[in-house]
Formats: sequence, C-alpha cells, structure tokens
Amino acid sequence: MSDPTPAWAYEWAEVRPYDPRWAVRADYERERLAALLAPWLVDGVEHVGSTAVPGLAAKPIVDLMASVTDLDTVVDQASERLGGDGWCCVPAELDRRPWRRFFVKPDSSGQRREAHLHLVRAGHPRWTEQIRFRDALCRDDRLAREYEDLKRRLAQQHRHDREGYTDAKADFIASVLAVRAPR
Repeated sequence: MSDPTPAWAYEWAEVRPYDPRWAVRADYERERLAALLAPWLVDGVEHVGSTAVPGLAAKPIVDLMASVTDLDTVVDQASERLGGDGWCCVPAELDRRPWRRFFVKPDSSGQRREAHLHLVRAGHPRWTEQIRFRDALCRDDRLAREYEDLKRRLAQQHRHDREGYTDAKADFIASVLAVRAPR
C-alpha cells in the first residue's frame, strides 16, 4: 500500500502581497541547505522565484535552487538528510521535469508549502535562466509589476490547478529571457 498524497500537493495557487519575512526564511533555508548538501554543491544555493524579488506579490512559498554534481546521486545520498530537515522528495515521475529533482518543505500542519527546493545539475541552462529572470525582475520595477498582474490573473483562472498556473506563466518568462539574453 502506498502513502496517501499529502495535503500540500493540492494547495491552491494563491498570490499574496510581498512579505519581507520571505527573505528571512530564504536566508535561513539557504544556510541549512548549504550545510546539508555541502558534499554535492557546485554553485551554491540561490533564492529564486517571486519571493526573491523585493516588493513583488507571490505565492508565499520560498523557492530555492541548488546547483549539484548529479541529480540522482544527490537524491539517493541526501534524501535522508533532507527528510530529517522536513523536506519531502517529489518523485521524478510525478514532477515530470527532467532537468531537476524537486523537494517540498511543508509547514508544521502539513497542509501548506513553506519552501521548494529545485536541485539542478551544475551547468544546466535552467540554473542561469532562473537567476537571469529573478535579476531582471529585481532591476525593472515596471517588468515586476507586469509579472505581478499576470500572476494575479492566472491565480484566479487556475486557482485549483497549480500546474496550469505555472504553465501559463511560461510565455512571459520566455519573452523576458529572450529580450535579456546574454550577448
């Protein structure tokens, strides 16, 4: 018999006003993850996603990204360490994003997500893209407001469909990355 699906897996896409505690939470988690993943880290742990952009409304979930040597090795060897710190591994076949391995840190109730961990193989383009997108939003207030407006609309349209919400942001993100491509 398999484990039941956790409640946080069905959490709605809800965009909230910016909260400065997100940065504090991210710093705390980054330090912990750097220690837990030290044997496998290459380029460190970054705070990415909307909670990394001061002033930007977001889902209240801190997204962290760690650059590691090998995804499957890290999952095999670090899952127990991460689990001991509250992180839950989402199986690759459920996540369906071959470029990463994904972990969720639920709150103490187990009902809501507090943080996401995206393990990305060192050198993968996704690492640079995530950082470039975050930095573009941090540098351009107009762009950040445009993204916030889109997120609020999509959160209403896809309230009960987190994957739909995420997928619907893809064209905007791609357009920002295309305009701000390195030369």
